[in-house]
Order: sequence, then C-alpha cells, then structure tokens
Amino acid sequence: MLPVLYLSAMALVLCYSAHRLWLVWRYARAARQTAPTPPPPSVWPLVTVQLPLYNEQYVAERVIAAACALDYPRDRLEIQVLDDSSDATRQIAAHTVEARRRQGHHITYLHRRQRTHFKAGALTEALRRARGELIAVFDADFLPPEDFLRRTVPQFADRRVGMVQTRWGYLNAGATLLTRLQAILLDGHFVIEQTARSRSGYWFNFNGTAGIWRRQCIEDAGGWQHDTLTEDVDLSYRAQLRGWRFVYLPEVVCPSELPIEMAAFKSQQRRWAQGSVQTARKLLGRILRARWPWCMKVEACLQLTEYATSVPSLLLLLGLVPAMQGRWTLGPHRLWVFQALLLMVLSGTGIVFYLTAQRAMQGRWKTALPLAPLALALVVGLTVSNAKAVVEALLRRPLAFVRTPKYGASAANGAVVPHPYAAPRDWLAGFELALGMYLAYAVRYAWQHHDYGSVPLLAIFAAGCWYVGWQSLMPRAGGEWWAWLRRVCLWISSPIPSR
Repeated sequence: MLPVLYLSAMALVLCYSAHRLWLVWRYARAARQTAPTPPPPSVWPLVTVQLPLYNEQYVAERVIAAACALDYPRDRLEIQVLDDSSDATRQIAAHTVEARRRQGHHITYLHRRQRTHFKAGALTEALRRARGELIAVFDADFLPPEDFLRRTVPQFADRRVGMVQTRWGYLNAGATLLTRLQAILLDGHFVIEQTARSRSGYWFNFNGTAGIWRRQCIEDAGGWQHDTLTEDVDLSYRAQLRGWRFVYLPEVVCPSELPIEMAAFKSQQRRWAQGSVQTARKLLGRILRARWPWCMKVEACLQLTEYATSVPSLLLLLGLVPAMQGRWTLGPHRLWVFQALLLMVLSGTGIVFYLTAQRAMQGRWKTALPLAPLALALVVGLTVSNAKAVVEALLRRPLAFVRTPKYGASAANGAVVPHPYAAPRDWLAGFELALGMYLAYAVRYAWQHHDYGSVPLLAIFAAGCWYVGWQSLMPRAGGEWWAWLRRVCLWISSPIPSR
C-alpha cells in the first residue's frame, strides 16, 4: 500500500511539474507576439473605480489619493470607497472622501455595519449603486498608475472583451528576504502563466485587483458570488464559460504591497489554496461538460487544481526516508538513483520556471539566480499549511475569510512598522519545524550512505520548512535561527552510530 501511495504522489507531482514546463514553452512562443494597441475611443466610457477596504488605516488615504489622481475625464470617472472597517479606518476614509469630494471628484463612501459575504458582498452591493459601464477594482494596498485607465479602457473596443488584467508590481520587494522571495514567486505567475495563457488563447483568471471589468460581463456571468474564498477566480471562469474574452496586459504594472510577516503570507496562501479548490469543486463539472476544445478544458483543470498538489507533495516528503532505506521493490541502489533524479527534475522545473520569469524582467535572472533555490525552499515550507487548506476545502469546512494586513510598507521604510494588525503565531509552525527535522534526518541518512545527489535538494527542502516554521513562531528572531541551523548542520555531518 505504501509504495503505491508514494509512487502515485510522485506521478501527480511530476504531472504538474511537466505542466509548468509546458507553460514556459508556451510563454517562449507567446513572448514573440506583439498584440496591437487599440486606438483611444472617441468618447471615453463611464468608469466606476471600486476600492474595497477592511481595517486599512495605514493605506486607506493612499489608495484613495491614487484613485483620484487617475488621468481620465473627471466627468466620466466615479470612485466608490467600500469600507467594511471596524477601526480607525472608518474615520480616515470618510474624512479623505469628503475632502476629495470638495475638490470636485465624484467619490462616494459606502460603509456596511455587517461584513456579509466579505469582499464579494461589498462588491455586489456597490455594483447596484455604480453608474459605470466599466468597473475597475483596486485593493487597499495597490497604487494604480495615473495612466492605468488610458491604457486599459481602449481594450474594450472589442465588445467580446469582458475583463482586462494588469501585472502586479511590488512597493517593498527589497525590504526583507521574505518579500524578495514572494516577488520571485509572483513574477512566475504574472510573467509566465498569465502571459502564456492569455496570448495562447487559454482561459486565465482575474487576480482580484488591478483589473477592470465590463459591467455587462459581471452580470451575464451571475455576478460576484460568495460560496468560495476566491470570488475573483470563480467569476473569471463563469464569465469565460459564457464566451467572454479576457485580455492580459503585462506591460501595465500596478504597484502593490507584499506581506512582511510570515504568518500573514501563509494566511494569504491558505486563502488562495482553499478558494481555488472550492472553485474547482464548484466549476470543474461545468468546465468538462462545456463545448470547448479539450486542450482548454484540461489546462483549466490543471490551473484550478494546482494548489491541490500540496497534499501529494506532503506525502512525497513524508515518504522520503522509507524510500531511501530501500524497503521497496526497486532495490536500494536503483531507488536512490531514481529518487535523486526525481528530486532534481522536480526542483529543476521550479527553478527554470522562476528564472525564466526573471530573465524576462529586464534580464534580472543573474541577480535572482542565488534566490531561485530559496524561492523553491519557501514553496516546500508552505506545503503543510497549504495541504491543510486543501483538505479543509475538500471537507467543505465553513468559509472563514482572513484578511492580509497592510502596513503602508515600501522599499524605503522596510518591514518594521508598529501596527495593531500583527498576525497571531501559527500553531502549524510546530509541524513545519518537525518536518524540517525529519528532512534533516533524510539529509543525514543520504550523506552517510553516499547518496550525494539527493543531499543538496533535501537540504533546501529542510531549510524551507525551518524558515517558514521559525518565522511563523518568532518573526523577529534572526540570530537564533542561524545558530540553530548551524547546530543542525553539525548534527547532520556527524556519523550515525552503528546498531
């Protein structure tokens, strides 16, 4: 039973790794294409900009100011501040909106006493009051560039276009090691995945912010719905199933803020993992029954279930030591060689994926080269947390939307900001540290038995689990982390006592 389970997990993870390489290949072909830029419309359509807020006292004024600074005819622009806050954000946002209104901006402040259905509920209620035929959405930590609407609205000259998504930038990418690694991971999605899918004619998703919708598309697809934690992905696929076309503009960059605490980053990843699996459970049947080419349906299924690979990945990690001990039918030496090759393939696909994205970002791959293995380690370190989210989604656990706190961080002020939004310490950190120790034992076992091909990759995996677990428990403890890592390295290099 165990060999079958282990080999099945291997097959699943290899399948998704191959899919990632396929996306790199599609991107390489699509990157040579140049999409024509539509001319500006003779009459600019009425646009409603929606700014959903929830306890955002550090960034509320900033995002409202950015929305008011958009270069667009003032009589054709409406701004809605959707505030569900329960703290000082209410006073800050209301005061800022009133001041902007006195300056002549068409801006309204909408406050809900109850956060019914969370962000999806706020967007639904605001849409009823919106006047625009186009709806732009920006989360509180985003700063849309002044020419955002000038560069995106012309795409809607094609009446089939239902949504235009732009690429995320990062205000604080260089603040800490965690934000640097997050930027690499997100660039993989926004540079490779979104570009490859959009320019190859495949479905892709709205990312919840930094995009603009045709109102008719939202309504035709059934509106914002609250039965998943990723209402953006849910609406995206329902709209594309209805025949609407989406456009991705990687050249338009909308700066945003990355989480500066590990607990907040993990919370964000858990929400995305749980929501994507909920959306897959909801829509995969409709996708498979739809009258679309089979290749589009397969690609959509792989995209929606990508986070679900955290479960077989966790099983794969837990089965490493028994596999190395050679208890199964391949024999010890053959199994070691097979496993070393497998680890290199799995790791290599991830590193190629991320470095390709960095190479496309003005040739930044040389500076990203030493960070790519660390980005892979971070992904491995998130396995426990994401696997828990996936299992909860499959078990239909009640939805609990946990916001990602924003602190107004930038590259200048770094990551240390006094704030009341600090995420609590995560109890899963104990499991992540335990998994790190288990993988450290796998490193030690491989080293002592001369399986040197597996050692570097296993060490990366162990370091990722330690880093995620340690930063979740003690986000400000840096020196203790390195001292502890040194002791573990000494233990790995010590000989295993003979029995």
